[in-house]
Parts: sequence; C-alpha cells; structure tokens
Amino acid sequence: MERLLNRSVGVLEWWAVVLLVLMVVLVSLGVFFRYVLNAALAWYDEFASYLLVWLTFYGAVVVSHRRRHIAFEMLVDRLMPGSRKIVDVIAESLVLGFQIVLFYYGWLLMRRMGDETAISVVWIKMGWVYSVLPITGGLMLLISIHRLLHLLSRKGEEKGTAAAWSGSSSE
Repeated sequence: MERLLNRSVGVLEWWAVVLLVLMVVLVSLGVFFRYVLNAALAWYDEFASYLLVWLTFYGAVVVSHRRRHIAFEMLVDRLMPGSRKIVDVIAESLVLGFQIVLFYYGWLLMRRMGDETAISVVWIKMGWVYSVLPITGGLMLLISIHRLLHLLSRKGEEKGTAAAWSGSSSE
C-alpha cells in the first residue's frame, strides 16, 4: 500500500506542477490582454482562482504525505518514546477526523453544486470545481489511515514514530 501511496502522490505532485504552470500562463495572459492590448479578459480572474484552490488542495495532499505540515516537532521530540507515540496517535486521529469531515461535506457540496455553472465561464460546472474537496479529502484520509495503522503497529515503536514513517521513500 505504501508503494501505491508514493506513486499516487508522485502523480499528484506533477498535477500540482501542471496547475501552477497553467495558473502562471493564465494570469500572464490576463495581464497582457489588460495592459498591452487594453482589452481585459472577463473570465481569467475567476478561472485563475479555481486553479489556485485546486493547487492548494492537491499540494496539501503531497505535503500531508511527506509530513511537511506545521507541527510541534520541538515539543514532541522531547517526549519519551511511549508518550510520543500516544501524542502522535491522538494527533493523527484528530487529523483523520478532519479529513472525514472534508471528504463527507465536500462530497455533499460537490453534489449540491454539480449543475451550477461558473459566473464568467459558463461551460465550467461548479461540481468540477468542488470535486477537489472529496478527492483530496479521500486521499488524505487514506494517507492518515495508513499512518495511523503504522503508528499502532510495532514498527512505530521500534524506530520512533516521527522518523519511522516519513511518508516518502526519497527522504
């Protein structure tokens, strides 16, 4: 399962790069049209903000997998191994709870807004835009379940929980 997660996150990382490039190109086009051609594009701002939201959420999956989110490492690393494991399990359980909420309510929002269209780009369904919530929520949910199972196994005890599962084989 870890190999599948690593590959999936690798694909997501490239997807995030594509989204970033698209966003830079789109904003550059918007600036070019507005200030050089003096003909502003009515749709680029809305579309660029959707790309930014997608980039943020898909990037959050990659960051979550690599354990690069904000943490209290200095405090947790000073704990005894047993206490550290308890704190890590509690923290991961809380993160898991948040991801369940993100997945569930993201799914509901995506279904409810599915037939609505964007304001300036009428061919974009809002269901597509909001699909990022259940997709990334589900992916981070899988990452968290895997991490929690790892923490509860003997492997987490032997090597120390923070170092035992870094989420990436490249580290």
